[in-house]
Amino acid sequence: MPAASPSSSRRVCVIGAGPCGLTTVKNLLAAGIDDCVCYEEASAIGGNWVYDAAPQRRSVYYATKLISSKRLSEFEDFPMPGDYPDFPSHRQMLDYFTAYADHFGLLANIALNTRVESAKRLADGKWSVATRGPQGERLETFDHLIICSGHHREPLIPDYPGTFSGRVLHSREYKRPEPFENQRVLVVGGGNSACDIAVDVGRVAAATTISLREGYYILPKVMFGRPVDQLYAKLRQRLHLPKFLVEPIVKAIVSLEVGPWRKYGLQKPEGSPTSMHPTLNTAILIALRDGAVCPRPGIARFEGERVHFVDGSVETFDTLIWATGYRFGYPFLDEAVLGAEFIRAPQLYLSMMHPRLDNLFFIGLFQPIGCIWRLADYQARIAALQVKGVLKRPPDMAARIAREAASRRRRFGTAPRHLIEVDYHDFRNALRRELGDYAEAAKVRQRSAA
Repeated sequence: MPAASPSSSRRVCVIGAGPCGLTTVKNLLAAGIDDCVCYEEASAIGGNWVYDAAPQRRSVYYATKLISSKRLSEFEDFPMPGDYPDFPSHRQMLDYFTAYADHFGLLANIALNTRVESAKRLADGKWSVATRGPQGERLETFDHLIICSGHHREPLIPDYPGTFSGRVLHSREYKRPEPFENQRVLVVGGGNSACDIAVDVGRVAAATTISLREGYYILPKVMFGRPVDQLYAKLRQRLHLPKFLVEPIVKAIVSLEVGPWRKYGLQKPEGSPTSMHPTLNTAILIALRDGAVCPRPGIARFEGERVHFVDGSVETFDTLIWATGYRFGYPFLDEAVLGAEFIRAPQLYLSMMHPRLDNLFFIGLFQPIGCIWRLADYQARIAALQVKGVLKRPPDMAARIAREAASRRRRFGTAPRHLIEVDYHDFRNALRRELGDYAEAAKVRQRSAA
């Protein structure tokens, strides 16, 4: 299919008004592309950071705090307030995103309470976008489509033999601990959500167990008095240490600060902390040591309310909470456009550019060891400048995507949860190289004529 010419066509549709969608609209406006609209199905901007107690609504849970530190999470051109703590609450983060939207004048380009029902590519390469909102059903045509709806959409539920007869829910449905008071709760997973929920539930439940099928690097959020992401950034950026030196240093620091994994009842993780997405959670380490949360290995099978683990132990539970991540899902996109293989494992250059469709971008479809939003800001800048026609798309997309995928497999492995993994600092450098002379935020903020 032919693609719309970026030099003559600049009507842009953005899907999702979370942090990635906000920075995308900001960069489009900064590049002089005013004919853009951002559709958001919720009644407010902020995406998952808008707390909603309804189980069916995707949102943070009530106790959520930022995992990465504020200094490495704030947008580079919009610092967080000085009185914010190192790890702000979801309420503070929503205030920050609201202030960001106000500061850059984004709200006029955002359509709230508007759901994108479908986005179809037409014969001329443009996008036909069907929406449902306050004005009813509408069908509009756009020259470019930028998807910022995130990858926390379709719950991923593992399949084990047998059936669990107690209450079952996914972490996306979890909001507060009170409904689990005096219950026996099993949380399955070893990521940030699993550990947060286990700690939260452990305050009220009769017994809380967390099941991890493999070893995870679970690190405190603060080491040696500094947020751990800032400590890592100092090793990578300020000391300019090569990777082969950084990895053993990080491993030694973790061993010194955390101690033997057996003290927590956890399996020893394989590889280096920099070769997987670490879980940052000080509270779970304390909860494991003081018995508020009991660790168990992977699940072997279910038998009514009884759960059999791979080490032969058996326990009875009232509730099972899957904190096992998400599948990639874009229900509004025709699978024929992307292909089934893309849905399973997205193949994108710089985690944003489709190999064939030069008027389709994904912003924030990656998982860094660090925060997404600052990197999404660079991605959005690339997309905006390509739409404007001043930044050219690389001609050898397939080869670049293949190299990225091979490098990711070598460093992070082939497990599904590593398919979109990136190193924050390496990825930031790659995005800045792609931008070239446009890498500095100050240059993008200068509005040029369309």
